[in-house]
Formats: sequence, structure tokens, C-alpha cells
Amino acid sequence: MKRLTKKEEIIMNHFWERGPLFVRELRELYPDPKPHFSTLSTQVRTLQEEGFIDHKAYGPTYQYFAKVTPEEYKQRWLTGLIDKYFGNAYINVVSALVQEEKISVEELKELIALIEKGKQL
Repeated sequence: MKRLTKKEEIIMNHFWERGPLFVRELRELYPDPKPHFSTLSTQVRTLQEEGFIDHKAYGPTYQYFAKVTPEEYKQRWLTGLIDKYFGNAYINVVSALVQEEKISVEELKELIALIEKGKQL
């Protein structure tokens, strides 16, 4: 799954927090100066084409809603990242984190102990 741009992420966060919205309602959630209606409408249609949102028609207007949850987005994006840059080998990700000192060996041991006990993180 592609990574959302900053503007797309803002739009998706509105859908995730508020639920279904018409573009005019979405526009009202922005501070001044608000984006142009047509610009926002184009961004919403792009998100729909990319599979992030869908719509329900009400006559000539559409109410849009998120097709993926924030958790699904994070999981799909992370899986895509690991596949693209780490050959779909999660051990390579962990190794890179240790080498970059983003996670310590002690933390890894704690993680292993939690997993062996069957606890959720």
C-alpha cells in the first residue's frame, strides 16, 4: 500500500475520527484559510481511486467514508515497506534496528520473554 502524503493523511484522519463526510463538511473541518472545494474534492477522489475511501451517492452529491482503518493502513504500509526494503525478511528489520541502536539487546530479550509467555504487546 502506498504511503499517504501529509495532505492525504490529514484527510484520512478526518474520516477516521468523524466517519462519513461530504466534501463540504470535510472542508469545514479545516482552519482558515480553508482549501478550495475543488482541490479538496480532487484529493478525495484520488484517495478513492487508490482504495482508501469509498462513497455513497445521494442524488448528485457523494458522501465519502474510509474503506481502511488506521490500523489496517499502518499494517499494510509496514508490510509493504518491509517487503520493498528488507526482502520481506523481518529478521533483517530487527537486525537493522539493533545495528542503528534503535532497540537494545535487552529490549529484544524482554520482547522474546513476552512472546514466549503469550502476552500481547
